[in-house]
Amino acid sequence: MDEPENFQNNLLEIKNLLARHKLVETLVHKQNLVELQRLLEQLDAEAIACVLEVFSADDRQIIWLLIKEDRKEDIRLAMSSKVRTELFTEVKHRNRNATIRVFDLYEGRLRQIPIDTKEDLTNTQPIWVDLVMPEEEQLAWAEDIFGVELPNPRDLTDLESSARFYVEDNGDIHLHSDFLLDLKDESRNVAVAFVLNKETLFSVRSKELPVFRLQRLRARAQSGYVSEAKDVLLDLYAAEVEYSANALEDVYSELEEVGRQVFKSQMTDEEAGRILAAIAEEEDLNGRIRRNVLDTRRALSFLMRGRFLSKVQHEDVREILRDIESLDGHTSFLFNKINFQMDATVGFININQNKDIKRLTIISVIFMPLNVLAGMGGMSEFSMMTQGIPWQIAYSSFSIGLMIVGWLTFVGLKFFEKRKLKKPAVSS
Repeated sequence: MDEPENFQNNLLEIKNLLARHKLVETLVHKQNLVELQRLLEQLDAEAIACVLEVFSADDRQIIWLLIKEDRKEDIRLAMSSKVRTELFTEVKHRNRNATIRVFDLYEGRLRQIPIDTKEDLTNTQPIWVDLVMPEEEQLAWAEDIFGVELPNPRDLTDLESSARFYVEDNGDIHLHSDFLLDLKDESRNVAVAFVLNKETLFSVRSKELPVFRLQRLRARAQSGYVSEAKDVLLDLYAAEVEYSANALEDVYSELEEVGRQVFKSQMTDEEAGRILAAIAEEEDLNGRIRRNVLDTRRALSFLMRGRFLSKVQHEDVREILRDIESLDGHTSFLFNKINFQMDATVGFININQNKDIKRLTIISVIFMPLNVLAGMGGMSEFSMMTQGIPWQIAYSSFSIGLMIVGWLTFVGLKFFEKRKLKKPAVSS
């Protein structure tokens, strides 16, 4: 380095920022990351490569994520082969652990076991193996070690309705359910495959879902929250019903906001268009929730009919089904509310169109006699009648006469309209 003193200062500043990054998780944390990113942008590729040499693997990950993509190749070439190998091995390790999550029971709580190789998976006794868009290799690991047949998450949407819930000849229970993914910019259902193989639950899906994240947090924090694989499955369904209920509350809030706009005395066509788009989005989400809870009810009914559950688990399922019944009433109410607001909005559009048609009709009635007079004024007889009058006076007088006739027609229409409004209703 040409300026070792500046490099040492930058290194010290980066260490301080990383230390603060580990201590806080609030707005200050975000500010520290922005400040660290700004400092990294001031350093060249060789300086950043030297910085990566100094820090630990975790700190390297933080630094690497803050570097812009267009600079990474130059930095990769400047760093030593040892750091390069450790850095990208760690990246692969983290991605793999985010793809396959293995949990066992430890002191009554779920505990995640890091899985890097097939041998790591072989040495576990999990109650839950969660696979999120797994690689073919990871699916093969699970199938080989546990003797279970797992579907590819890409093929989950191709299943027939009759193949969603069934029992294999070896006793494995297969369930394919839809789970709600409600994001700010989109809402959709994500297919999830469950396989109960002896004492282990396998879940396969193509997306990370809030329900699964909530289940992991609860089971890790609360002792005795789950005791076996079926408890994990039932708690996932219960969390899905809870998540759907929260989504319905959001629909309520959005419709209340839309309702305040619908019940105004006047509304333009542009406002009506935006309101109809908002109502359509909420209607789509409400329909997805209804379909989702229906699918959950089918899955729970299958488990009860198959007598796969204990007495306590049967009671848990009944509680979940009661929650689903209450959600059905809410979704029906929301459908009616959505239809009402949509009809009211369309009514405003019709009123605006009627006003436009009324204006055009008035204009047509006003100009009808004017068109007749204008036609007469264009005839040769008019020229003969005004032969002794200068044409400037004749046509000026004719134009003034047309305006007077138009004004009288307009006044007459207004008079008859007011008279019609004031006319008392005929009593029966």
